[in-house]
Amino acid sequence: MMEQPTKAPAGRPGGAGAGPRTTARVCAPRAPVPAGPGEPGQTWSAPSLALLTVTAAVLLGAALWHLALVFLSIAPPSPVQRTYNHAIKGHVHPEFDQDWQLFAPQPLHANIRVEARVRTAEGSGVRRTGQWTSLTAQDIAGVRHSLLPSHADQNLLRRAWDFYRDTHNRREVPTDARGGLSAEYLKRIALSRLAHGTHGTHGERIIALQMRGRAVPVPPPHWSARPPVRNTSHRTLPWWPVTDDDRRGL
Repeated sequence: MMEQPTKAPAGRPGGAGAGPRTTARVCAPRAPVPAGPGEPGQTWSAPSLALLTVTAAVLLGAALWHLALVFLSIAPPSPVQRTYNHAIKGHVHPEFDQDWQLFAPQPLHANIRVEARVRTAEGSGVRRTGQWTSLTAQDIAGVRHSLLPSHADQNLLRRAWDFYRDTHNRREVPTDARGGLSAEYLKRIALSRLAHGTHGTHGERIIALQMRGRAVPVPPPHWSARPPVRNTSHRTLPWWPVTDDDRRGL
């Protein structure tokens, strides 16, 4: 005789008819947390906003004033600089001084043009003197219409000419120990421009080189106190011999 399993009464926990158990949890409301500075929901009082605005305006004005006075102190002379010279000096040089300028030492006051010519010799010994060639015009052609002009085209020849002029007197005698170096440097630059048969050498051997320079003064602007220079300066150097060592480096 088989026994029948008994069923748990409906609704009794653990019984077959028991439904899913649910638990209700009641949470107490939390107190609102005040928003910190910069967080959403922050509100600034009118006095705080006014103080921040005034502080930012004062700092910005002080920075602009400082930058303007520093710029005027290193800029070339101008009417504004002369008018506020006392304020500029008092702000930038309260205790000490400085001797550098925005344009060191100052912009050029003359247009300098350097030319050169060579003396050549044929195989038969006949000598020929070439025409003057403007080396400065070559530099200008290399710079004009160029988005990235070469620093050598802009300054190499001019600085070499200034180097020679500063180390020689008007009789072309060196005034210090750098005189010989400046002459060799200038000669090498000119030979490198003229030694390739495109400026009258025609493949002949170069035996001598001569250079000359002309400085045309640039008139000062109407507001400048710099006295104008009206005379154009000319300088012609003596013939320099060109040796085999000079030609070997070309």
